[in-house]
Formats: sequence, structure tokens, C-alpha cells
Amino acid sequence: MGQLAPLRIMAKRHPSLIPLSHDHHHGLALALRCRKHALGQLNPGNFRSLEDCAQEVSRFLADALLPHFEAEEKVLFTALSRHPECRPVIAQLENEHSALRAADAGSMELRKFLFDFGDLLERHIRLEERELFPLFEKLVPHDEAEQVGVAIERTLEGAKGRAGQ
Repeated sequence: MGQLAPLRIMAKRHPSLIPLSHDHHHGLALALRCRKHALGQLNPGNFRSLEDCAQEVSRFLADALLPHFEAEEKVLFTALSRHPECRPVIAQLENEHSALRAADAGSMELRKFLFDFGDLLERHIRLEERELFPLFEKLVPHDEAEQVGVAIERTLEGAKGRAGQ
């Protein structure tokens, strides 16, 4: 009888990061749908489904990603930028935010756009979850982390409110 793989226990996120991790869950699902559409694994041969997915990307960018980026850039990155070991990952994430903001389905073949967007979005989220968030949890004192969490919530609410107008 074969051995069972060891269970991977997910580390519990600091409560301040939960809203961002929640957004990440939705982003990873979209990234997967984008790549599957691009590869013809969802609705193969149906160009309309590619267009629908591109529209979903546009809505997700406006309604979720832009507010998410605002909270990260104004609150999380600011809190971490005084720690030199965080600066390289913050710089990379800021560059990826710019690339994701600039994503334009009209600028290239739709399948390539969807694949490239999904690929970048997934890599970006994984970098935040695997590198940035553990740095936050390691370096930011508990009281300050809680203040960051309040500011993240406030920024997300304000940005999502503006996006919905």
C-alpha cells in the first residue's frame, strides 16, 4: 500500500491580512479561468466565451483589483517599506501592479491576453502570499499590525465605494 502524502497545514494569516487574502482567492480563481479559456479547455472554439472572460477581467480589475492595489500600496507597502529586506519584493509587486493596471485586451490577440494576464495575476498573488505576507507577520509588531488592518479595511471600503459609483 502506498504512503499518504503528508498533510500541509496552512499557516494562519494575521487577521489584518485576511481581506487581502480573501481577494487573492478570487483572483486565483479568475487567473485559472483566464488560462483555461486561453488554452481552449473551457468552451473550446467559442470566441464569445473568450470575450466574456476578457469582460470579466475588466470588471474584476475595476471592482476588486484597483481597490486591492490601493490598500496594498497606501497601507501595507508603506508599513513594510521601512524594513530594508522588504524593499525588493515591494518594488517587484509595484511593477506588477502597473503591468496589471495596464492590461488591455485590445492590445493583443485575445487568447494571448487572457493567458498572459492570468499567468501574471497568479504569480503576483503567490509572491504576496508566500513572501510579502510572511515578512509582514514576522516584522510588524502586533499593535501596529492591528492598526494596519484597520487602515486596510478603511481603504478597501473607500476604494470599492468609489469604484461602484
